[in-house]
Amino acid sequence: MAANARLGAPPLPPYAPAPVTPTTTNPVLDRRAAGVLLHPTSLPGEAGVGTLGADARHFVDWLAAAGFRYWQILPLVPAGPGESPYSSTSAFLGNAMLVDLSELVQDGLLSEDEARLELGDAGRVHDDALSAKQPRLALAGARLPNSRLADEYRAFRAKASWADEAVLFAVLRRVRDDAPFTSWEPGLRDREPEALDAARIAHAEAYEAGMAAAFFFDRQWTRLRAYASERGVRVLGDLPIYVSGESADVWAHRDCYQLDAAGHPERVAAVPPDAFSETGQLWGNPLWDWDALAERGYDFWIERVGRALTLANAVRLDHFRAFSAYYSVAAGATDARVGEWVVGPRDSLFDALLARFGALPMVAEDLGLIDEEVHLLRGRLGLPGMRILQFAFGGGDHELHLPWHHPEDSVAYTGTHDNDTTLGYWMSAPEHVRDHIKRSLGCDDDPVHALHALVNAALHSRAKLAVVPAQDLLGLGSEARMNTPGIAEGNWRWRMTHAQLESLDADFYRGWLKDADRHP
Repeated sequence: MAANARLGAPPLPPYAPAPVTPTTTNPVLDRRAAGVLLHPTSLPGEAGVGTLGADARHFVDWLAAAGFRYWQILPLVPAGPGESPYSSTSAFLGNAMLVDLSELVQDGLLSEDEARLELGDAGRVHDDALSAKQPRLALAGARLPNSRLADEYRAFRAKASWADEAVLFAVLRRVRDDAPFTSWEPGLRDREPEALDAARIAHAEAYEAGMAAAFFFDRQWTRLRAYASERGVRVLGDLPIYVSGESADVWAHRDCYQLDAAGHPERVAAVPPDAFSETGQLWGNPLWDWDALAERGYDFWIERVGRALTLANAVRLDHFRAFSAYYSVAAGATDARVGEWVVGPRDSLFDALLARFGALPMVAEDLGLIDEEVHLLRGRLGLPGMRILQFAFGGGDHELHLPWHHPEDSVAYTGTHDNDTTLGYWMSAPEHVRDHIKRSLGCDDDPVHALHALVNAALHSRAKLAVVPAQDLLGLGSEARMNTPGIAEGNWRWRMTHAQLESLDADFYRGWLKDADRHP
């Protein structure tokens, strides 16, 4: 069956089963382990947002001391609208706001006075200070060619072709007040070489500053990841399946997507109506043209995965079910009620990735509307799925997210970045859900007891890996929630304070991990 063959409207039809024999050994499943979910932006840091400097290393030290083997993060890309890391202008570029200015002082690129910024208020981004960071990065970048890092910088520019695409796209959007690239002059819209060369010259200062910031991010993240590795801490990254329609990825690789001749999406990503939404979720991302990608040997996806695996030891593969079959809605639709299921690339994409990388250190985000073929595909690839305790209680005793149903080839979570904190979940849960939790886990009505019971249940799950958000370790409520899906504003802004980071007791959690047989 062709990769883009239509399957019709939901529900999905049955698919002929195939043997579930993993094609490779997944390093995520090599031993029982635990991790903490905390995006670097949520660390304490200058300008009211975390950086890749001393506070990040301090957090890694704490993870190692407590015995957590994984640090799970969200995409490290520049934040998009509403500060979302899932709607970025680039799937490859690092978020320059994470660059630590103090390290640029150590590199001899800034003086201490030039690097000094006011800290933002605890728990929110200080917009003025963030704006002040940009010229400091530009100043450090202007000094790069004559610094001791000059050769390293030239090598970065020579090998990171994606940086040119991403930085130039961001510059062109900025000078056009974020107008969509389909409205740009034809030469720039269609990436004619002479027009691109002229744009680099016309906007040389902004372009060079962006390239330098890209280098600073990669250099600092590489050093931080090496620091973590030396202490036995692995990074679990995040690879969204779709990219933003207004991104360098679409602008520079239009033939990879289902677009018309002018670059507008013909079909867009969505999920159909379900128990949580009568109209479904209309995401609006351009859909991949899997047939065209297959003809090219999936080169762009190989490049994406390669980039992801240079930034992390393993990655969470977002919306895994769409690799089996994805939900497609006509561009211009007002909601997701009228759509169709289309067969995805299935094994052929992953065969290409296996041929290139030899193994797939991935976790499959297999949540939502899942059919048998999704489970079979995941099983054939040997990828662990996800089990979320906040989805487990209040229904029947056969719910697959209940901790006693977790298979070994899964990752157990109390909740994810899209859930409320566990304490917030408990405080807002209906009485029948609380009763189910109390009966199942032996806790009482005390919110702290319930929180500890749920964290303990995740740690004692049969799942090889258990991950707990940092907010749950700190016992925080809904005020510390990272994201509420479907709500555009007020997300992605939670920040850990220095006092909270210092309050985390490594000895206490080391004891918990030992009891759950998850300590190294």
